Amino acid sequence: MTPLRQRMLEDMQVRNLSPHTQQSYVLRVSHFARHFGKSPEQLGSEEIRAYQVYLINEKRLAPKSISTAVSALRFLYTITLKKNWLVEDVIPAPKVPQTLPEVLSPEEVLQFLPCVASLKHRTILTTCYAAGLRISEAIALKTATIDSQRMVIRVEQGKGQKDRYVMLSSKLLEILRDWWRRERPTSWLFPGDRPGQHISKDAVDQACQNARRRSRIPKPVTPHSFRHAFAVHLLEAGTDVRTIQLLLGHRSLATTARYLRIATTKVCSTTSPLDLLPRPIASEPPPVPPPHF
Repeated sequence: MTPLRQRMLEDMQVRNLSPHTQQSYVLRVSHFARHFGKSPEQLGSEEIRAYQVYLINEKRLAPKSISTAVSALRFLYTITLKKNWLVEDVIPAPKVPQTLPEVLSPEEVLQFLPCVASLKHRTILTTCYAAGLRISEAIALKTATIDSQRMVIRVEQGKGQKDRYVMLSSKLLEILRDWWRRERPTSWLFPGDRPGQHISKDAVDQACQNARRRSRIPKPVTPHSFRHAFAVHLLEAGTDVRTIQLLLGHRSLATTARYLRIATTKVCSTTSPLDLLPRPIASEPPPVPPPHF
């Protein structure tokens, strides 16, 4: 390991960045250095600009992937190498398109879950839907975090390294009890193949894709789709946005508010201004009388 990489890792550890972010940043900086065959300490603003053009025109990466590379280079040069740059000018970030996810309807959720072959995978995806969990949070649940007395689930160190509580549905409790009676897990609620570790995200994602083919649902379905469905279905049922924000663990209310653009009860229940006109619009304009009249 080079001294520069070691120092960058230490800088990220000091700032308590997640292991996933640390791994992603190091990988992006490594690609940048290999592209020019030099250490990043020997490269400057012109090489950074040329690399961004390369990612756009030759690699044809998505804006989100380019944004990750930009964040990694910004961290390297401003934090680790302490360059006194106006970073927005030297390393500009691409504009990432704002898209809305395709959300499963309640009927599609009922259609999809029975198509998941494994009981373990089906229980995990059901938990994601019932409690609005990220897949990383669901697979890391422990038996001790299921509190049937208070009917809550304690999510430990979710995204942003934050703990939170979510509701424990009575139906989900019965499903989890059935899973426990069959498998008798001790520490991790959903243990993996390796002793002492929980199941991997890739295993659940693969099971999700297999179930999507069996269900014949045309929409894209991933484990995160059930978190989206949780939020939208609660919103359509009348739950206020602030409560949903707390359940999802969002830092910003604006992140949760985007589900307002998806919930049909909020969109379709709004009266169109066309319906407020005092009389209907004629299908054909009235004939214009001749000038001599």
